[in-house]
Amino acid sequence: MRLDKYLKVSRIIKRRSVAKEIADKGRIEINGKVAKSSTEVAPKDELVIKFGNKTLTVQVDELLETTKKDDAERMYTIVKEEYAQDFRQE
Repeated sequence: MRLDKYLKVSRIIKRRSVAKEIADKGRIEINGKVAKSSTEVAPKDELVIKFGNKTLTVQVDELLETTKKDDAERMYTIVKEEYAQDFRQE
């Protein structure tokens, strides 16, 4: 499955066009290599996605062509979630 489609179906990124744009800017890595939107994703792959202040690391668990909202979370496991700067109030 293409990276941009996987991100949309799994609901990690809400729109495929946004997923494509982020991937083509080099802000997504698959198993340590920078990935384009057309890169194929397979189970057990590790994705590192950089959203501005946040870096999300997920492991691909399964590939589904379509999902309901409740089933989307079965497609991946969050390994790590980091913030460059913590803006939360203490």
